[in-house]
Amino acid sequence: MENAQLISLSRQIALQRQMDVVANNMANINTTGFKGEQILFEEYVMPVARDQDFPSLDQPLSYVQDWATMHDLAGGAMVQTGSELDVGLNGDGFFAVQTPGGERWTRAGTFQLSANGTLVDANGNPVLGTGGPIQFGPEETGILIAADGSISSSAGPKGRLRLVEFANAQELVREGNNLFSGGTPVAATKTRAMQGFIEKSNVSGVSEMAEMIRVTRAYETAASLATKQDDLRRSAIQRLGDANA
Repeated sequence: MENAQLISLSRQIALQRQMDVVANNMANINTTGFKGEQILFEEYVMPVARDQDFPSLDQPLSYVQDWATMHDLAGGAMVQTGSELDVGLNGDGFFAVQTPGGERWTRAGTFQLSANGTLVDANGNPVLGTGGPIQFGPEETGILIAADGSISSSAGPKGRLRLVEFANAQELVREGNNLFSGGTPVAATKTRAMQGFIEKSNVSGVSEMAEMIRVTRAYETAASLATKQDDLRRSAIQRLGDANA
């Protein structure tokens, strides 16, 4: 009975973690450039005692193990905004931004100009070009961003957006504010910038709602099993007590 409860508890812990992932996905349905997450589980077979004198071999115990969280890097829908500072990415690349903690990567291309004319993201982090942050003067107009990330204005060329790609994007570590860190960035070759567009979140509200219902029901089933095991233990203890009395 204790083994059954431990197995049930491992399942409940895994489902709780899965619910956290689903809830975070749903909370970011409307976050520009957000990439959903998926959680992976695997069977963990518990080592058990073995002895040739046993009438029968012990049965292996299978627990649920939270193995990894994967990034869903599928592209989100492109929505045209018409803003000259909105940029969507067609491909697997990322923008590079400078944060107090160092360089970070993002798909959120809702840019703006700071008070001193620096191109920044929605969190105020400078957007990096191949030569560093991109700066505009107060009188500049007609900002144009080409497919390769090249930027120009009424004052002429201003540089090129630093677009990066990764051989294995699953190595990236998700941080707050829709940013990623880590990985080994290389110059993007298969990613194109789309001025006047933003990439929506790739999370499907319908799919995540269905997943939330499924996880909730699975958790309730596991909790019901634990309750039944408690009842069996209580009944066994009571019967043993009555027999000894």
